[in-house]
Amino acid sequence: MSDTIYQFKVQTPAGKEISLEQYKGKVLLIVNTASACGFTPQLKDLETIYTKYKDKGFEILAFPCDDFGNQEPLNGNDIADFCSIKYRTTFPVFNKVKVKGTQAHPLFQYLRDKSLNGSIQSKPRWNFHKVLVDRNGKPITDFPSFISPTSWWLSYYLKRALR
Repeated sequence: MSDTIYQFKVQTPAGKEISLEQYKGKVLLIVNTASACGFTPQLKDLETIYTKYKDKGFEILAFPCDDFGNQEPLNGNDIADFCSIKYRTTFPVFNKVKVKGTQAHPLFQYLRDKSLNGSIQSKPRWNFHKVLVDRNGKPITDFPSFISPTSWWLSYYLKRALR
């Protein structure tokens, strides 16, 4: 069993590798996104909760993904530009990853598998699947795509994690 998400490295849209350890001590919402999905307007709601809670130690980490319906035609900085220009996002958007199957990024393999993370079994079924991670780098719960980032359900768990 792996300890936390902090062991993983991810890539910025420009291809620079960074460690998730830089988010140690923060509550995270990790989301697989896509620019051409019916759920893409959730980027606006993600920005709403990010703005509301970022000063309390909250971060959203967006990982574009083309695993579901080929709904992420963009690559690299084009994805980050799309999010910031069209939806005015200010939270980090990373390089495109795979979130399902044997080719999934190690972070998403960890988040999906309770035998690896020791906490939850989570299976993204579409874009905008969300996983809430506590300040210690452990997944708490996940939310399916249809749950809005501003929903009472997500808000309840987020507020508890931020205490």
